[in-house]
Amino acid sequence: MTSPSASESTQTTQNPYVERSRGPRSPSQRLYGEVTVGDVVGPVEFALPLYRLVVAAGGNRDFNSIHHNRSYARATNAPDAYASTFLLMGAWERVVRDWIGDAGTIRAIRGFRMRKFNLIGSVMTVSGTVTGVRVEQAAEGDIGVVTLELASRVGDDITVGPGEVEVTLPLSV
Repeated sequence: MTSPSASESTQTTQNPYVERSRGPRSPSQRLYGEVTVGDVVGPVEFALPLYRLVVAAGGNRDFNSIHHNRSYARATNAPDAYASTFLLMGAWERVVRDWIGDAGTIRAIRGFRMRKFNLIGSVMTVSGTVTGVRVEQAAEGDIGVVTLELASRVGDDITVGPGEVEVTLPLSV
């Protein structure tokens, strides 16, 4: 068996089951002082092949057939099988957690509304912007609070959101 060449091992964008980030994934912790209103979060693309929907259904034990059985979904008047709430919210969490780093926390998600189906075979892109920054007093010391606006899109259509995600970031390392 031969090992893949360097160029083969870095071509994860060819695999339809791998998310594609259009920006660098930060190897270090994001700090509150580095963030300004208008900063971009993401984007990260999530391919939605049938395989991913089946794995998501098994992983969260949501065995409703509309999420993995194309014929069944169509029989319910949906255009095709579509991503579940857990899968969609997990995509938002993945994007936010990559952006905030290990020491950041997600405090709240508001306005998570499914507007259109995220259908099998599509590519969903999750992205957002920073809409607010403030420092709060806490028992353990000051904490940076950042408000993000996030949305999921397939093509030009917003499929989920826009919603608000409130996160905390450390003021220093």
